[in-house]
Amino acid sequence: MRDIARLPKAHLHVHLESTVRPATLRELGVQTPRPDVFTGFRQFADHNARVRGALRTPEHFRRIAREFCADEAAQGTRYAEVTFTAASHGERLGDLEMPLLAVLEGLAEGEAEHGIRCALILDHSRRRPAERLWQTLKLATAHDEVIAIGLAGDETYPLTPFADVLEVAREAGLHLVHHAGETAGPDSIREALEVGHAERLGHGIRVLEDPALVAELRERRVPLEVCPFSNVLLGIVPSRAEHPLPRLRREGLVVTLNTDGETSLLKEYADARDSDETLAELAAASVTASFAPAPLKTELLEGISAWLSAPAG
Repeated sequence: MRDIARLPKAHLHVHLESTVRPATLRELGVQTPRPDVFTGFRQFADHNARVRGALRTPEHFRRIAREFCADEAAQGTRYAEVTFTAASHGERLGDLEMPLLAVLEGLAEGEAEHGIRCALILDHSRRRPAERLWQTLKLATAHDEVIAIGLAGDETYPLTPFADVLEVAREAGLHLVHHAGETAGPDSIREALEVGHAERLGHGIRVLEDPALVAELRERRVPLEVCPFSNVLLGIVPSRAEHPLPRLRREGLVVTLNTDGETSLLKEYADARDSDETLAELAAASVTASFAPAPLKTELLEGISAWLSAPAG
């Protein structure tokens, strides 16, 4: 068995605010531990709100971005597309640009120190007004490090109110990635594809409820950003043993392995291991599905091949 930490990996679905180290949270005044299992999405969102509320100064945002780079690099992540709710923090703190600028500074420092490459995805809660998504779009188009925007949160709230913003974002050259098929079923996925022009699907595991949609995603090669630990944590899947990850792969779908920020990528890969070939396939799928520059993709894919070719043990 090969060392998973040495396997070059791309991490595509990870929320920066969910990656804050427990020690850092305690220093910021968040004393309430995260539950081992949430009773529902609302409890999960409330816990995240406490974490987000503790982030108040530029140094707070710089720090969590630097620590994110250090923690990811230690796991063999070579490229990460990290999601950040910039406009929400900016509105809360009365300075729209400060949180994003501070995170970009922290990521740049972390990249230089740890040899990792990062890009940003700015997300927006479906529960919040479209006016904030326009602000998110304004932030995104002002910084080359931001490569995509996306809708997240409770899928009972439709994407239709955001259609105009998403169309403008698409025309501006931003990628579009939305959470869908996590807390709701196939209709949510279809909406993400048709209204949201999604290039990848955050989670997407409930596609299995609709065989015709499975066939469509397989034919279109739409990647799924699958986060098994998070799905169990939120009670969406009863246990890790019952997670549909193996079936999604058997169906020929493009499956990438991610954390949502709720665990380590090393643990996700270790839990998914039935062979080193499987881990190499998952790593390669994540690289291929990423928005990384072509030369970096080639470098990472070559590194994955070299990892698999090396002697085990």
